[in-house]
Amino acid sequence: MKPLVILPTYNEVANIETLIERIIKHIKGIDLLVVDGCSDDGTSEIIREIAKREPRVNLLSEDAKRGLGRAYIAGFNWGLLRDYTEIVTMDADLSHRVRDLGKLLEVRDFDLVIGSRWILGGAVENWPLRRELLSRFANRYVEFFLKLRVADSTSGLRVYRSELLRDLDLNSIKSEGYTFQIEMVRAARKVGAKIVEVPIIFRERRFGKSKISRAIVFEAMFRVTAWGLKRIGGGGGI
Repeated sequence: MKPLVILPTYNEVANIETLIERIIKHIKGIDLLVVDGCSDDGTSEIIREIAKREPRVNLLSEDAKRGLGRAYIAGFNWGLLRDYTEIVTMDADLSHRVRDLGKLLEVRDFDLVIGSRWILGGAVENWPLRRELLSRFANRYVEFFLKLRVADSTSGLRVYRSELLRDLDLNSIKSEGYTFQIEMVRAARKVGAKIVEVPIIFRERRFGKSKISRAIVFEAMFRVTAWGLKRIGGGGGI
């Protein structure tokens, strides 16, 4: 295995150093790529200092804030050019536990492993009821329209086999926010990927602000509905 963790950041100065230290301490043999969306709080400066003393840490600085989807696509391409065998996506705000990352990396014989909050053993901590209901409803809405056979298609903690990413047309992935996660599952299903879910505990961030906005929610509703109507109109498929 030659895994790479991609950490997209925008103003995560309060969280990113702690997360990197935990990953380096507990996950052996893994490299990290921080894709920073032009943060103005000193996030990229901290990463550069860490990278000077830790060769496993890399920084890809964007010249503008392009959104989660574009950050991950840039990270995927960076990792594929360097022949990483597994590419991990993970939130940079400490909401994903490093111990759960370790569990996902232990899974073999897969194309995509998803850390799931909504299967037996999964859970969320410190979420208001409104947010939990929104996430549960969103995932059921996705499953109703798209039939992806995934309980948590919006989860951001994942491990992709590089062979799967090479099979996908990454330039065709246009979504942002958690719609990007849905679109990646949809694309993986289209090419017959083997997908497995592993239960995780998702924790609400302690520092900084959530990047979820009404625009992201509306994008998800619009795209999922459009994909679903296309699937139904086409007589099946994804």
